[in-house]
Amino acid sequence: MPLDNSYLEYPKRRHGMDHDLYPWTNMFERKPITWPNGAKVAVWITVPLEYFPLTPNDGPFRAPGHMVTPYPDYRTYTTRDYGTRVGWQRIVKVLDQYNAKISVPMNAAIADRHPFLVDQINERGWEVIAHGVDMNSLHYGGMDESTERTQIKTTVDTLRDKTKQDVIGWLSPARSQSENTLDLLPEYGIEYCGDWVNDDLPYEVKSKDGSLIAMPHSNEVDDRTILVNNRHTEDMFVEQVLDAFDLLHKESASYGGRVAPLGLTPYVIGQPWRIRSLSEILEAISKKDGVWFATGAEIAKAWKEQQ
Repeated sequence: MPLDNSYLEYPKRRHGMDHDLYPWTNMFERKPITWPNGAKVAVWITVPLEYFPLTPNDGPFRAPGHMVTPYPDYRTYTTRDYGTRVGWQRIVKVLDQYNAKISVPMNAAIADRHPFLVDQINERGWEVIAHGVDMNSLHYGGMDESTERTQIKTTVDTLRDKTKQDVIGWLSPARSQSENTLDLLPEYGIEYCGDWVNDDLPYEVKSKDGSLIAMPHSNEVDDRTILVNNRHTEDMFVEQVLDAFDLLHKESASYGGRVAPLGLTPYVIGQPWRIRSLSEILEAISKKDGVWFATGAEIAKAWKEQQ
């Protein structure tokens, strides 16, 4: 029995995407990007500082990394606390060794609870990115718009007050958005967002009253995905990160600048048997020519100036 003709009628079937949030372009056919000082690859390292309340919010889902066993789940809670207390300090030492600049997605609750972490970040000229109120305050499809507006405002206002930074970047807790997130963020001075993972270069996303820059921030190349979710070894983690970097570095010779994201989790990579992996990665990357360790804001600015 043949299909009814209505099955073949699709008003948005065209070259590109099936929505109007951004125009589709082939990354390999775009005008080449040039990074400052002739850099070939912008290495964007993010190290989130997150607060997981001991009592999780189960609606509509628990953020990855949240409590596992019935209350009180001290095992998981103290492991997350280990990341902030100990793991973070190990990461900072390695980053300092290679003079690597980073962005720090931060819950507002962290800025309230741990001001000394804010001081460490500011002393190094690193960037703070808005990362929600805490890991109970998720953004999700169907949530009340006024509730989401309050969460965004609370996050941005708290971080700007506590860090004295402009805070123009956003990374949603659990990378989860509602239908309104992209429309609300520009209202509070957010200029770029790292939730989407569908490119290796920044691109513009339309919002209700303006636009945002979608920053490439692949969760395929982060420690938690590779080491915890995929259960790969530390040597495999190093190999995969460097394989990704090497290909992007090679592509830059023909197609212009690339962005190599690297997501690090304090309670994962900051463990004593894993921290060497970060040293090995940065050692290898630092030996390459044309490497730019940059914050998300710096990458977004350089990209925007060339559009």
